[in-house]
Amino acid sequence: MNNQYYVYILSNKTHSVLYTGMTNDLKRRVYEHKEKLTEGFTRKYNVDKLVYYEVCEDVVGAISREKQLKDGSRLKKIRLIASMNAEWRDLYEDL
Repeated sequence: MNNQYYVYILSNKTHSVLYTGMTNDLKRRVYEHKEKLTEGFTRKYNVDKLVYYEVCEDVVGAISREKQLKDGSRLKKIRLIASMNAEWRDLYEDL
């Protein structure tokens, strides 16, 4: 059975906050952020705009990539987002 995993970056309306996460169901997970279904950082700071994501073939690779992104600077994340989504559109609509 081939599962896909996703590493993603969310932002808030003004792009002042970035959140990096990992999931095996990107559409469901972003929906949960948008609807504020779970307590925590994204709910507190109104972070619900999907601005970047990557597909990983296995959970180990996804976890590793998530850690790599989290350890990177804000500038590196901004450059990564701009390389895929220069307008910072909400990519949730395309899922």
